[in-house]
Amino acid sequence: MPTPLKTRVLLADDHAVVRSGLRAVLDGEPDIEVVAEAQDGIEAVEKTLAGEIDLAILDVSMPRLTGLQATAELRRRRGDLRVLILSVHDNEQYFFEALKAGASGYVLKSSANRDLIDACRAAMRGESFLYPNAVTALVREYLEQARRGETAPEDPLTPRELQVVKLIAEGHSSDQIAEELVISRKTVDHHRANILGKLGMRNVADLTRYAIRRGLIQP
Repeated sequence: MPTPLKTRVLLADDHAVVRSGLRAVLDGEPDIEVVAEAQDGIEAVEKTLAGEIDLAILDVSMPRLTGLQATAELRRRRGDLRVLILSVHDNEQYFFEALKAGASGYVLKSSANRDLIDACRAAMRGESFLYPNAVTALVREYLEQARRGETAPEDPLTPRELQVVKLIAEGHSSDQIAEELVISRKTVDHHRANILGKLGMRNVADLTRYAIRRGLIQP
């Protein structure tokens, strides 16, 4: 994809103050323009697919869909789209999940004033942007897996099952989840049973703790 003269950005974060600050940073550049905002993952997906967006900047932790889930969905439906993940977490798990989902980079909010513009431009050039600790983690993980002769384990849950886990952990009822995902109550219950069986768990409390560990919701 050729780099446009002015990159059209969707900015998604569930905190309006954060969006305002980041928008000021981005709109201050002549080659970048924020043309849409979203406050949760589903809204981010909908607005990105509906508009002429070149780059989606997504907070890692949002309601309804996390930034990682939204990234995977967007990359599946629009393979040419560039995505950056924003996070307060200097955490290897989030970083590797972001790469797996198809993000072009992972930017810490604590250094966004310094790094975000460079990350946007790198993403639009088809390059990856990684902060220093992430590069170290990536190299270490690669070397350790090569030494052990291992490949990364497959996720036991499907993307749809992860959506259901997140919504359950956020306190949604089965009827609400069915309405949110446009599926039947029976299908929700089927997903719930499959999830519990795959994870060897018994109840919502177990699923909530799992969702926190996976970064699907904040503790």
